[in-house]
Amino acid sequence: MNLRKICFALSFLLFAPNCYAGEITVSAAASLTNAFTEVKDVFVTKYPEIKVYTNFASSNNLLKQINEGAPVDIFASADQVTMDKGEANQLFVSGSRKDFARNGLVLIVPFDAKNIPKSPQDLLNKDIKRIAIGNVDSVPAGRYAKEALESEKLWTDLNSRLVYAEHVRQVLDYVARGEVDAGFVYTSDALIKKDKVKIATLMQGHTPVLYPIALVKSSKNTKEAQLFLDFLFSDEGKNILLKYGFTKP
Repeated sequence: MNLRKICFALSFLLFAPNCYAGEITVSAAASLTNAFTEVKDVFVTKYPEIKVYTNFASSNNLLKQINEGAPVDIFASADQVTMDKGEANQLFVSGSRKDFARNGLVLIVPFDAKNIPKSPQDLLNKDIKRIAIGNVDSVPAGRYAKEALESEKLWTDLNSRLVYAEHVRQVLDYVARGEVDAGFVYTSDALIKKDKVKIATLMQGHTPVLYPIALVKSSKNTKEAQLFLDFLFSDEGKNILLKYGFTKP
């Protein structure tokens, strides 16, 4: 190879755009935003040849996207019901589904709130006029909250005070900005803005909050996606989840 060809080859390597062995898209429940962002960042330092895109929204909306053909490789839901729907539609690789985290459901109030409900029954206090909750048709946290309120026989009495949100992080923002008097989020969400919100009480009487994850059957990058799952279930991946308030399933 003559000098001109060598120089051309070197200039191509220096200025060509980054090339990746594979690219994967991870669609995950909104409550996983912070944890999975760090999981992704650490993962790509170990596998720089793999490009990882993340997509966060309510579990039901993400499943709908996959069902409509969105190019997703991994799906992580905040509930079992949504994952069950996906399996019923044969959207996932058989045997790839596995629970990877557990969470709690809490009632939060603005940090400077004067009326802090010490129990769900205290939500009947006339001073608590607006209560944020995830849309029960599409947001798992909303469904968990509805179950908890129904177990306390409060759902009907509080219905007129409920302010519905598109995902659990929207509930968190409503409370943090003081736009509502209280709201239902996961424990991990409340910890993210502990300078803006307070946990008033831990909710009971609902289905356990278990997070499942699975490989999407239509994925074109199953090898790279499996590497991501392997990292998530490694000690390093588990420690990142613990850091953000999630516990073992």
